[in-house]
Amino acid sequence: MHEASVVQALLDQIEQNAKIYNATSVSKVYVIIGEISGVEPHLLKVAFDTFKQNTTASDSELIIEFQKPEIYCFDCQREFKLEKFRMKCPSCESFRVKLTKGDELILKTLELNT
Repeated sequence: MHEASVVQALLDQIEQNAKIYNATSVSKVYVIIGEISGVEPHLLKVAFDTFKQNTTASDSELIIEFQKPEIYCFDCQREFKLEKFRMKCPSCESFRVKLTKGDELILKTLELNT
């Protein structure tokens, strides 16, 4: 389960931010997960709840926001949100596209208690 290593990196970021802002604890952790990131949201929550013990985030709630995939078409020079992930422009059918969103895991916001 690679979610365990993802959560460890996330908790490291949380601890660093808590230290920077002199927080005594963290009440909420907001993350963005790209729908094609390979991160399973349920497993991430389970791993987070398991590994957050004895950290500043031990009483925190993990709130997940999902990011749909987006591509940029080099031929149309437009960006598209995709309902179904295909590396093909929905407008001109070109394969000259680049994934711009949807494969990320981002720590968006923390609610800190000082």
